[in-house]
Amino acid sequence: MKNRAAGLLCASFFYMFQLPALGAGKYDTGASATEIRIGNIASYTGPAQAYAVVARAEAAYFRMINDRGGINGRRIEFISADDASDPAQALPLAQRLVEEDQVLALFSTFGTDANLAIRGYANERKIPQLFVEASSAVFDDPAHFPWTMGFYATYRNEAQAYARYVLAHRPDARVGVLFEQSAAGEEFRQGLHDGLGEQASRLIISEASYVAGSSNVDAQIDTLQGSGADTFMNFTLGATVSNAIRRAHDVGWQPLQFIPNASLSVSAFLEPAGLARATGIISSARSKSWWHANAASDPEVRDFLEWMTHYDPGVSPRDQLSVAGYERAEALVAVIRQCGDDLTRANLMAQAASLDLTIGMLRPGIRIQTAAVDYQPIKQLFLIRFDGREWTGLEAISGARR
Repeated sequence: MKNRAAGLLCASFFYMFQLPALGAGKYDTGASATEIRIGNIASYTGPAQAYAVVARAEAAYFRMINDRGGINGRRIEFISADDASDPAQALPLAQRLVEEDQVLALFSTFGTDANLAIRGYANERKIPQLFVEASSAVFDDPAHFPWTMGFYATYRNEAQAYARYVLAHRPDARVGVLFEQSAAGEEFRQGLHDGLGEQASRLIISEASYVAGSSNVDAQIDTLQGSGADTFMNFTLGATVSNAIRRAHDVGWQPLQFIPNASLSVSAFLEPAGLARATGIISSARSKSWWHANAASDPEVRDFLEWMTHYDPGVSPRDQLSVAGYERAEALVAVIRQCGDDLTRANLMAQAASLDLTIGMLRPGIRIQTAAVDYQPIKQLFLIRFDGREWTGLEAISGARR
C-alpha cells in the first residue's frame, strides 16, 4: 500500500506539473523570450541583516549570468525586497512581488516563520516558492505543499549529526541546550532528542530558550553553566550566537560547543565573538573550503574566487553566507536551463522536482537530488571544527535520516 501510494503521488505530480510543459515556447507571467523575473525577500535591515549577504550574492551571481548572455538569451531580473527582519512583512511583500512586480517565482526567501507565512499563498496561487532560505523540515512536504521546496539539509538532520558525534565520542556527556523560541529552534531541540534516542533523558541535563530576535542570552548561559554541563548545544542564530560564544568564554565555561551551520560565518559571527573564544567549536558544512592556501588548485573554487573578486567584492572572503547565495543561485540557473523554452510555473516546479546534479562549491559526495516525493535537495553534511583561524574538516559526510 505504501509503494502504491507513492506511485499515485508521483503520477499526480506528473500530471500536475508535466502536462502544461509538453509544448515549446510557453510562458507564464514573469517570463518572456527576453526576460525572467525572479522575486526574493531578504532581511537587509534589522537584527537578521547579516544574512542579507546571501541575497546580495544571488544578485551578483545573476549579474554574472546576464553578462554572459543570460539563460538561452533571457536576462534574469532579480527583484529583492527588504522585510526589515520582521516575518509579518513576508506575506504582503510576497503578494507585491507576485501581483505588482509579476515575478515568475519566489526564490530563496529568508526565514522559517516568513516562509511559513508565504507558503499558503504561494500554493493557493501556484507560485513556485523555490529553495527557501530556511532549513526546516517542514519545507519538505510535497504532498501538502507541492509549490514550496527547501534546499539544504534540515535543522533536524544537523542536530541528529551532532547527537551521533556525542554518542560516539562523549558517551558520558552532560549536555546543555540553548535554543530559540521558534519553529526552527524547536526543530533543533527535537532533532537532538531524536538523535540521542533513549540516551537523551540521561545526557541532556539542562535546556534554556530565548525569544526570537533577542541577542542577550547572558542569563541562559549562566543557567547552563551552573547545571554542570560539559557539552553545549548552542542552537542560536545571527548576532545571538556571537554573544553566546562570548559570554560562555568570559564566565569561564569551557564546554565542547556546537553551533548551527547558519551561524558558522567567520566574518559575520565568529569575529564579533572573538576568534580565540570560538576555538574548538564544532559545526557542519556542505561546501568546499576556499580559504586554505591550496584551495584555488580546485578549478571550481577558483571560479568562485574569481566571481567574488569581480561581482561580490564588498563581502569578506571569510563570510560563508556568500557561498550559500552562490550555491542557491547556481542551482536555480540549472533548473531554469532544464526548462528550455517552456518557462511556465508548472514546468519550473516540475524541473525543480526532478534534479540529480552537483554544483561547483559543494563538497565531493554531496549532490542535489529531488523527486516528486522528495523536496529536500541536499541531504548530506560533514562536521567541521574551528581552530581559531579557520574551519577544518572533522568527520566524513553524514547522510540525512528521512
